[in-house]
Amino acid sequence: MDKTIGFIGAGKMATAIIKGLLSSGLFDKDHIIASEPNKDYAHKIEKELGIKMVHNNREAAAEADIILLAVKPFVVKEVLTEIEDRIDDTKLIVTIAAGISSKKVEDVLEKTARVVKVMPNTPALLGVGMSAVCKGDHASDEDFDEVVKIFESVGKVVKVKEQEIDAITGVSGSGPAFYYYIIDEIAKAGEKLGLDYNMALELSAQTALGAAKMILESGVEPSQLITNVTTPGGTTAEGNKVLQESNISEILFETVKKTAEKSALMGKQL
Repeated sequence: MDKTIGFIGAGKMATAIIKGLLSSGLFDKDHIIASEPNKDYAHKIEKELGIKMVHNNREAAAEADIILLAVKPFVVKEVLTEIEDRIDDTKLIVTIAAGISSKKVEDVLEKTARVVKVMPNTPALLGVGMSAVCKGDHASDEDFDEVVKIFESVGKVVKVKEQEIDAITGVSGSGPAFYYYIIDEIAKAGEKLGLDYNMALELSAQTALGAAKMILESGVEPSQLITNVTTPGGTTAEGNKVLQESNISEILFETVKKTAEKSALMGKQL
């Protein structure tokens, strides 16, 4: 893109996106700028990635055509107020903060800002992220397509409606933490049965990876995949019985529901 993208915040998610943009060739280092108050950390990122680092959000916003807000939700309003006079109709704003919708950004700025909301997740650090993207009232289709390309550089992208974002936060935004928990608990079960923990963790994690790829690449429904691997009266059937007789479905539903509700609450608090 013949544009400059500015990152307000240069934490792990921001640097993951920057690395994706550079490796994909979508942006070169001369068209990426990021603001970071910690000078030592900023110097480290500048040296590692070769991009321009500044310590002032207003400077980053002024130079950028696309402004990506990569800050914690509770400081979004403060940051928007700080850079508001650097934002006009030529700027595209991207918010990735949990609970912060494009409408919230538009309301804080009190202008017809071009805003696109994205809910990414941390596997973007490895280029296998999952991002949901939706555009605000004043963003164009071209704006939307540009943001999709940006996040395709760090994984897969789905195009969604704004009202779906809170639920998506529960499923994929916060979802990696839930899968980490399940993978770890299965590994610990193996350890209790006499396996070395590190080996059990590798077994559990690789099995989860393989199962996920089967769902994504085979085109077969999860319920059919379960049937395919389950022999009546066999070992998998015995384990399935425990799952079916437990309240694990309700527990997982409540996990996603509470996460989605928290996302919605954070938006209201802004």
